[in-house]
Amino acid sequence: MSTESTPAKPAILITIIGEFVLKDRITKLLKSKDVTGYTISEVRGEGGHGRRMGDIAGYNTNVEIKTVVPPELSDEIFQALAELRNGHALVAFRHNNVETLSD
Repeated sequence: MSTESTPAKPAILITIIGEFVLKDRITKLLKSKDVTGYTISEVRGEGGHGRRMGDIAGYNTNVEIKTVVPPELSDEIFQALAELRNGHALVAFRHNNVETLSD
């Protein structure tokens, strides 16, 4: 996608997958870093912390939270997420060099 034809800005897409119990803490963390938007989905899967099949709402469930942030903010968020884990199942990854079209 050429940035010459669209007003795109460089950004980092951060995807966070963690236990449902972490949802409010993660959103509070993002807001404290002045993140202006995010998307939350309940997700199921299996990994190093076992299976999360979402069979009871809010229990045995994971959330996936996605946000797009300026490159300089992604390291701060990753550091804060590492401190937030505290024995809970949580994985985060980022896609570098995404382009956004937003207000």
